[in-house]
Amino acid sequence: MKKKIKKYIFVVGGVMSGIGKGITTSSIAKILQIYGFKVTAVKIDPYVNVDAGTMNPIEHGEVFVTKDGVECDQDIGNYERFLDQDITTHNYLTTGRVYSSVIERERKLLYQGKCVEVVPHIPEEVLRRIDGALKYQGAEIILVEIGGTVGEYQNLLFLEAARMLHLRHPKDVLFVLVSYLPIPKMIGEMKTKPTQYAVRTLNSAGIQPDIIVARSEVPLDEPRKRKIAAFCNVDKKDIISAPDIKNIYEVPLNFEKDNIGKRILKKLSLKKGKKANFKRWQKLVNVIKDRNKRKIKIGIIGKYFRTGSFVLKDSYISVIEAIKHSSWFYKLEPEIVWFDSSEIEKEKRAVRKLKEFSGIVVPGGFGSRGIEGKIKAITFARENNIPFLGLCYGMQLATIEFARNLAGLKEANSTEILPETKYPVIDLIPSQKRLLREKKYGSSMRLGVWSCLVKPKTISFSAYLKAKWSRIERKTKEGLFLKERHRHRYEFNNTFRDLLTKKGLIIAGLNPEEDLVEIIEIKNHPFFVGVQFHPEFLSRPLNPHPLFREFINQARKI
Repeated sequence: MKKKIKKYIFVVGGVMSGIGKGITTSSIAKILQIYGFKVTAVKIDPYVNVDAGTMNPIEHGEVFVTKDGVECDQDIGNYERFLDQDITTHNYLTTGRVYSSVIERERKLLYQGKCVEVVPHIPEEVLRRIDGALKYQGAEIILVEIGGTVGEYQNLLFLEAARMLHLRHPKDVLFVLVSYLPIPKMIGEMKTKPTQYAVRTLNSAGIQPDIIVARSEVPLDEPRKRKIAAFCNVDKKDIISAPDIKNIYEVPLNFEKDNIGKRILKKLSLKKGKKANFKRWQKLVNVIKDRNKRKIKIGIIGKYFRTGSFVLKDSYISVIEAIKHSSWFYKLEPEIVWFDSSEIEKEKRAVRKLKEFSGIVVPGGFGSRGIEGKIKAITFARENNIPFLGLCYGMQLATIEFARNLAGLKEANSTEILPETKYPVIDLIPSQKRLLREKKYGSSMRLGVWSCLVKPKTISFSAYLKAKWSRIERKTKEGLFLKERHRHRYEFNNTFRDLLTKKGLIIAGLNPEEDLVEIIEIKNHPFFVGVQFHPEFLSRPLNPHPLFREFINQARKI
């Protein structure tokens, strides 16, 4: 009987965060997948939060949602997009999750009366969860990204878990260090000292990196490679140059220039599963890099953009990537413009600037700030026949806009914005009201995949069929049955459904189990679609989501 392959690759950061550990992990995973191995990836976040659901998107970035309803770090989204694989709760760890699990196991006497200690029981739980993810996904190789940087106190237990695993299975464990090499302007030379310190700090945790991914503005030169090799105790061939690039999907190809795939396979004593064929990925990258592509201007009307003097694109990263995927599908170059909805509220003429866009997206969000600006933008898109896609909160606001301006309910609103509104066209369902009364905010929303019946003779129905969407479960006279991912608490209020449909609102999609509205459309418009779910979570670079595809298809005609 052939022995099952079980290999572990830990990806850790140097002295600086935000330099691309997630993309490095995703890229290595993709390379190994192309080599023919079954691969999955795990993210370990050092914060004490159980999940990312209660975090501020301006500070933390987008909250990604898995199919089984876990609110997690945006890196999980990158894993899914690169691997075209649905990640689950098994692939996401936080300090809070690990400690909660250990405490729960202790309360159930699963430690058989032992004194439960931080070491070894916390690292053991980390390893138990990593093995659980590997088994659940049926993977042969698992990549484990440890969030943060080396030397941080909060990472020590995760590094200890990795060290323990390496001690037990030295031939099956590999360490990749992602380190930044700055080029100070006043010096004009690439400096290796931060990487040397990162390796030394990692050594103090009992870990020696096998591969160093050298992030910098420009490619790594030979003198720097030699210096890192000499001072960091690694083979020069195991130092991978990772210069800044314009698109993340080029990273696997860049890594392969330094033969990272072959180096990893050699170190883990693995033979190639098949001849590596990067043709599809290369074709995608060729389209992305084509400078002759026609540009298409898409406006995102949101509010989670600014943190101090900086613009934080990470708040809507899945939306951005979904727009890119569909634009590249049509060989277009997306020009994404950030439009703060608060500006529309402050300056009446600001809404006119929306006329320069070929399409308008109103993404998800929470709270009342900037809402009237978003509604004005939706009105403008509807009245000027600009393709519009409303996501989650964007769908709810499109419902409010329709109720106010086309159904005569001038005071229509959401109870999230105005609890005592006269016409609550968007409201909480009873189960959500109970959770809020009990102040159960974490993981209390409608999360993960929910069924959707997409009705025939609608724009959405045509979009899914046209794309030959592989996630369509079945097609009947009633329409298309499929599942989409959710993250929200408020819903379309069915009390107003008959009134709004009589005024021309099209209910294009419903959740058949709970009779909840999932998709709305309007007549006589090239593309005006609002969805209660988050289609951006299912978009992939080689397989764009059908609704984004059709949105871009109509936008390119403007």
